[in-house]
Amino acid sequence: MDEEVSVLRLNGLRCMYLINCALVGSGVLLSLVHRQKVWDPLPGVAFSFWAALAGLSALGIRFPLAMLPIIFMQLFYKTFWMLAVYLPLRAAGRSSDLTLGFLIGIALDIIVIPWTYGLAHYIKKPGDRWR
Repeated sequence: MDEEVSVLRLNGLRCMYLINCALVGSGVLLSLVHRQKVWDPLPGVAFSFWAALAGLSALGIRFPLAMLPIIFMQLFYKTFWMLAVYLPLRAAGRSSDLTLGFLIGIALDIIVIPWTYGLAHYIKKPGDRWR
């Protein structure tokens, strides 16, 4: 089914995976190397999530369609953050320096996701058997 998705879109996905791998992975690696104390559980979960995102994104460079759920997850968590964290912060007269990066990430995810492919494979396609 790869022929349904243009090479341009596949390469766009590969760029997103590469950006995840490089930016998120380097950020996690730097935080791991330069940390002064043991992480508390919640920040530890966040850094573990980002490390997994970076690692799985490396697979996405080679298999962009197979790893498409990674891009969906990225789109969803950034969108949920905007709704659940940024909007209440803004209503309280505060902001975050993550906002611009998340908005750019959301826009890029929306652009590179092959929506027809995603609809065909994740919504219309019958699910796997339960038994």
